[in-house]
Amino acid sequence: MKFLVLGTLEVWDDQNRVTLPSTRHQRVLATLLLTPGAVVPVSKLVEATWDDEPPATATKQVQNCVSALRGRLGDAGGRVIATDGRGYRVVVTEDQLDLLCFTRRIATARARAAAGELAEAVLEMRSALRLWRGPALDGLDTAALTARARRLDEQRLDALEQCVDWQLALGEHREVADELVELIIEHPLRERPYTQLMLALTRCGRQAEAIEVFHRLRARLAEECGIDPGAEARELYERVLRGEVDLSPPVPTALKPGPTPDPRPEPAVPEPHRIDRATQELVIAITRQWRAEAEVRSLNRPEPVPLRWSETRRQVAAVVAAMSDGQSAEDPDRPMSSGGLTDLLTRFRQVPARQLVVLGGPGAGKSVLAILFTLSLLADHQPGEPVPVLFSLASWNPHREHIHCWLARMLVREYPGLANTTVYGRDVATRLVVENRVLPVLDGLDETPPGLRAAAIDALDRAMAGDRPLVVTCRSEEYELAADQAGTILARAAVVEIEPVALEDAVDFLTARRRVGEERWQPVIDHLRRYPDSALARSLRTPLMIDLARTAYAHPSTTPTELCDPARFGDQAAIEGHLLDAYLPAVYAPRPEPPLRHERSVPARAYDVDHAERWLAFLARHLNRTRTHDLAWWRLDRAVRRPVGGLLLGMPAALFFWITGWLAGGPLIGLVYGLSFAAAGCGVHTLGRRLEPLRVELRFRSTATRFLCRFGIGVVIGVSLGLGWSLSAGMIGLLATVFGFSVGLHVWLDTPVDVNRVSSPSLVLRNDRIATWAFALSFAVSLGLFYTVAFAFTHEIRFIPVLGGTFDIVVACAGGLASGLSGRFLLGNLGCVAYGLAGTVTGGLIFSRAPSLANALTAGALFGLAGGLTVGLARAWGSFAVVRLWLAARGHIPLHLMRFLDDAHRRGVLRQVGAVYQFRHARLEDRLAARCGVPPTSRDRSD
Repeated sequence: MKFLVLGTLEVWDDQNRVTLPSTRHQRVLATLLLTPGAVVPVSKLVEATWDDEPPATATKQVQNCVSALRGRLGDAGGRVIATDGRGYRVVVTEDQLDLLCFTRRIATARARAAAGELAEAVLEMRSALRLWRGPALDGLDTAALTARARRLDEQRLDALEQCVDWQLALGEHREVADELVELIIEHPLRERPYTQLMLALTRCGRQAEAIEVFHRLRARLAEECGIDPGAEARELYERVLRGEVDLSPPVPTALKPGPTPDPRPEPAVPEPHRIDRATQELVIAITRQWRAEAEVRSLNRPEPVPLRWSETRRQVAAVVAAMSDGQSAEDPDRPMSSGGLTDLLTRFRQVPARQLVVLGGPGAGKSVLAILFTLSLLADHQPGEPVPVLFSLASWNPHREHIHCWLARMLVREYPGLANTTVYGRDVATRLVVENRVLPVLDGLDETPPGLRAAAIDALDRAMAGDRPLVVTCRSEEYELAADQAGTILARAAVVEIEPVALEDAVDFLTARRRVGEERWQPVIDHLRRYPDSALARSLRTPLMIDLARTAYAHPSTTPTELCDPARFGDQAAIEGHLLDAYLPAVYAPRPEPPLRHERSVPARAYDVDHAERWLAFLARHLNRTRTHDLAWWRLDRAVRRPVGGLLLGMPAALFFWITGWLAGGPLIGLVYGLSFAAAGCGVHTLGRRLEPLRVELRFRSTATRFLCRFGIGVVIGVSLGLGWSLSAGMIGLLATVFGFSVGLHVWLDTPVDVNRVSSPSLVLRNDRIATWAFALSFAVSLGLFYTVAFAFTHEIRFIPVLGGTFDIVVACAGGLASGLSGRFLLGNLGCVAYGLAGTVTGGLIFSRAPSLANALTAGALFGLAGGLTVGLARAWGSFAVVRLWLAARGHIPLHLMRFLDDAHRRGVLRQVGAVYQFRHARLEDRLAARCGVPPTSRDRSD
């Protein structure tokens, strides 16, 4: 006789199913089977059969049911259902009741897992799970049985989740992924399967889907329970964003005893006060950053151009997001929201999700509005509110990087102090994003390539689910086109559109700094009021053109009346082109400089407008060709053709290597040295990628462990070189120590101490220059010392000489190993291969010892200088210094480029966005690039 309760209640006698008389009989038998071998009082049987309203004859009816069950089971002697005192008990073995069999197999599986036998544990657990045929006691719905059945179902889910954990530990992530998807559909509020599915998908190389699983969990919990996912899911989500989940399965421990492995990540939550401190200091840093930028852009001289907005009438907003004050967006009588900056803040706070899209035409003032909006939020920032962070969207590719990853990366790039784990804890930038502590203000969705805009909108909509605040600016037509093409919108965002500047507002701005009695602008004002639809009036409907007009005619000697001449300026394009062309001569007009703030200040240079235009035009052409708006000094090498850049950066060091080889071994040795390192250097700099600049400062605290690791690498290099050149033990120890310190001291160039250090082009350049000099000098000293010692004190032992004794294989391998490690440390895999080969070729050459110590010292100094140049030119600042000299010699840029760019920023020609500069508007950039014969590209950018 077999009894089945893990599903619909069934009783089998051999191969025949036993039919039970009624539901009442099933409930009595089920209650007994749930506690096999234990006495169940009649009162419990009554409760399980009738809930709270049993009949007066309930006890008698239970007794009748027991008798009937005994008859159906052939249990006349009461051996299966035994009477015991005032109740009954069912007597069955493990093989007769599936519940007992399930419990035994679960215990066996866990015992095998505890012994490290994961594969066997999985097989045993799967055999236990196969006993289930559906929900326990399906169809028996009294309160007592339902509660007991729910506990059984919970045990099944726990067993399944534990089995999945074991399979994930065994690397069977593909086998469990589909099963977990079904489990999530059946139990949408159970968090652990979501976490397991995220881990499985990540190990399958499907990180984007793993991130989407987390967003689905968060949205479901927020919608139905009003809570966020638990710590386990959040921690794994952050690890996926950071790319810290091992894509290969962990090594199973099935062959050794030990505890059951847990594939879930170890929590790494920073102390709450650390992330709170980062949030507070981020508010200070961002406020100072954008106040300074607003001052440079003269947004308050005396007031910015008044910007007004209204709800867009384009079909790009969702009905729910457009609702306010309880009125439907489709109600024709609903008044359309509109107003100024203060009203926009109010509208933003009215949207339940606090998401906003700001649209506008070219030059409409979207970027200015984003800055003022950010400063307004910061001025009224309250503890617990997310911190508004303003970024340009141009560098985000939604196909390659999740928006949260990009935001965390941008936070660390613009505020490098956030990378300081000692002060703020581990991965604080990612936590600021994931824990909803920042409000992204993303400027210029239209800056992304046209093919990515629809994907960007969709990715933002998915990532910002669950009422995560967001502000996005974009050109109106580009946003509408992207929404129409893919049918995607930001479903929780209100969408507003910047209106053209009102005529009187334009007049007020143009004459705001007019002197008493000055009438230069009066004819223009009269013309605008008399002909409000003229070409001039249409041109002066955007803040960009209004500001250009005021700048172009700021000097008292200029005559703005010429703008009203229809013969000269017959259409809007002619007027706007004239204003763009007149901008640079106006801002580079000679003007007195303010007194120096301190003695060491560098006086501003009075740049000639012709030179300034030529230099800015070259830089604009460079940006157009590289399809970017970011003028980053460390990417200036892209303005030079790759082969030319390779020669510029590879040949200086090769020249010194050639001289070293000639001095040490004669012309032939010098030629081999020069050609080897010329091929390596030119090849690496032509084919490789330039290193990003380091945002560092000198710090010694909490660097001991990393210093020892780097020191060990240096020791390996020093020992390899010393053994290869048959030096004495003392010399080898000296080289190992010097190389260890040379490589190890780089860890003292650590991240800034606090987040208040906002990135700027000059700060990043200064930091990377320090790092470059540190790297170059350390390698120059260590390599110079090695070459001096090797040249002067080698024992000239030959290991495996070839080529007539002119080349030694063992020494060549030692030189290749040392050079390869150095190249890998500096320039990655390509550097490892290129310099490893160069070191092998030059290191194996055999020539006589130095005739004198002076000769050895000279050769060592030259070799060290060559090595230092190799290291220095591999860094961002080193390559920038060389390329800058080349371009300046050809007249493309000024010699002191950074000083010129800083001056252009102060004049308003450029704007500063973190560590890079941008032209104040794409139209100015394209206009300048066209002067160099480069037509404007299809790239767009918000103003």
